[in-house]
Amino acid sequence: MASGSLLALLDDIATLLDDISVMSKVATQKTAGVLGDDLAVNAEQVSGVRAAREIPVVLAVAKGSMINKVIIVPLILALSFFLPWLITPLLVAGGLFLCYEGAEKVWHKLAHPHDKDHSQAKALIADSKADLRKLEEKKIKGAIRTDFILSLEIIVIALSTMSDYPFAKQAVALAFVAFAMTILVYGLVAAIVKLDDLGLYLAKGKALAARVGQFLLWLAPMIMKLLTIVGTIAMFLVGGGILTHSAEAVVDVDHLMQAISTGLAWLDAVVPTLVNGVIGLFCGALLVAAHGLLAPLWSGKGAAS
Repeated sequence: MASGSLLALLDDIATLLDDISVMSKVATQKTAGVLGDDLAVNAEQVSGVRAAREIPVVLAVAKGSMINKVIIVPLILALSFFLPWLITPLLVAGGLFLCYEGAEKVWHKLAHPHDKDHSQAKALIADSKADLRKLEEKKIKGAIRTDFILSLEIIVIALSTMSDYPFAKQAVALAFVAFAMTILVYGLVAAIVKLDDLGLYLAKGKALAARVGQFLLWLAPMIMKLLTIVGTIAMFLVGGGILTHSAEAVVDVDHLMQAISTGLAWLDAVVPTLVNGVIGLFCGALLVAAHGLLAPLWSGKGAAS
């Protein structure tokens, strides 16, 4: 009797693990695009830190990201059960925030074209009294804030692939996806930001190792520059994508895409992404303009009071 119960328990556990594996695989496939954007954005966010502080900063952001997941997973599960209609407004708010962040970066670059380096080293050279700890904390907080929005999008997309499974299995699978996602993204971020150190170490070797090291030293800054661009574009794509998908309740997005179809399969596959980017850029520009107009009014009221 006891052995039969044990075998039944093991069978249930095996079935549960199999279901979670299938759910996690599907969820990962569905969120792969956003995960790529998440990697680009976070690698760009933690760039420009002193070499000795790169790994501590990545670990601090990873810790903040894990805390984000601890908040987001139960929150989304609770909302999907009790208040499913509230998920879309939350996503829209997050999408608008990403659009604003991206547009603000673009505007800062256009308004200050010669301000090319925002790293801690540049700040220290410019001002010997610069508080590097505060600069570092500001960068960490900004990265964690952006991670929250991207994680929210990923968790919601992942949950949407699990609607046919019981609530308990959804909770376990989401927790697994959130944990694995954090380890994967920030493991890759750490590898990217330390690529130049690996190159420097190999460059001190002989023959092939030295050549590989020199190549990595050339490649590392190129990757960081590319990620700066890709990370900003990703904000528009993810933010615009959230807004586009959220608008499906009032706008027939599929019909709109068909209306602008070119008849070329490869181009039609790219059009939705371009539309998301344009919408993200447009909304972000509006928000930056609105902030520029309203900020003096708010500061004036604060001064008056």
